[in-house]
Amino acid sequence: MLPTAQPVAVPAHAAPPPPPERARSQGAARVMLVLALSALGLWILHGFLPALAWAVVLAIALWPLYARLERRFPPGRHNLLLPMLMTAAVALVFLAPLAILGVQAAREAHDVAEFARNAEANGIPAPDFLQHLPYGAAQATAWWNENLGHAQAGSDLMHRFENNSVIGASRNFGREVMHRIVLFGFSLVALFFLFRDWRTVTEQARIACDRLFGPRGERIARQMVASVHGTVDGLVLVGLGEGFILGVVYYFAGVPHPVLLGAFTAVAAMIPFGAAIAIAVAALLLVAAGSAKAALVVAVAGLVVTFAADHFVRPALIGGTTKLPFLWVLLGILGGVETFGLLGLFVGPAVMAALVLLWREFTEGHDKAA
Repeated sequence: MLPTAQPVAVPAHAAPPPPPERARSQGAARVMLVLALSALGLWILHGFLPALAWAVVLAIALWPLYARLERRFPPGRHNLLLPMLMTAAVALVFLAPLAILGVQAAREAHDVAEFARNAEANGIPAPDFLQHLPYGAAQATAWWNENLGHAQAGSDLMHRFENNSVIGASRNFGREVMHRIVLFGFSLVALFFLFRDWRTVTEQARIACDRLFGPRGERIARQMVASVHGTVDGLVLVGLGEGFILGVVYYFAGVPHPVLLGAFTAVAAMIPFGAAIAIAVAALLLVAAGSAKAALVVAVAGLVVTFAADHFVRPALIGGTTKLPFLWVLLGILGGVETFGLLGLFVGPAVMAALVLLWREFTEGHDKAA
């Protein structure tokens, strides 16, 4: 008896490819879906985009230090301790100066209130420096006494600061401060996760740049990262150095509140030519106190320090990192600040660095520019 033939399993064939017209329509639909979802996501997150951008800038700026600490202290299973410590350190760097300013303001609130009461009751007395003016001292003192030196003028001036517009402005300022605090907290949260998952984030960013733009995308990303590092060194660190040096000058010159004014100088010095405002304030305070020679010393010292920093140190640190000409560094910083505020200090030079790299690749050839 012949054996019964067993049925042979027929493999399932793959579905036939869609027609070309249908494939094109599906591709267009996918592109539209991606664009629509991206636009919706940006619209949802638009209020938090500055906070996310600050987190990315801080992560890039602090990544060399964090990587060194991570090699020294290998992370555990959950990798939570070192990211938390780094995030707390960043928060302390930003919050400690604000706390000092708040304490100083609270200490001087009594003096301000006393000045307001005296001004309302007796007027505002003429400052001493008016009597030491080289020209027009008598006329300036007489004008001051006539317009501000009596009780009625002081009372009118104080009432101007109590109207509804000033009160409304103070309320808006309070809301703006609370909004900034919330954004800063969100930046710290995002920074923590960037520290914890930096390997995953950088690998995904590299793969996305390679798939979207090819090797050129990764080169542009590296150029922008290098620009952020150079900007941190050239703006933040140099600005802190200027503030420290000029703070010492303020102290020995007898400027009131040299520590606070030095901190203000450091922040202003992060913007090219911004330290001149702080130096002018310090010199005017000395002139108002009758110390013209000390004001001249402060002005000359500030001129020397800022000239050296803005024309030699900063171009070498920022331009040397990315081979970016000083003109484009300056335009990137000033244009970035005008467009994005303080965040533009880092965004502007990074964009200029990417554009200059693309221009060099276009004009010099791919191999030479790379």
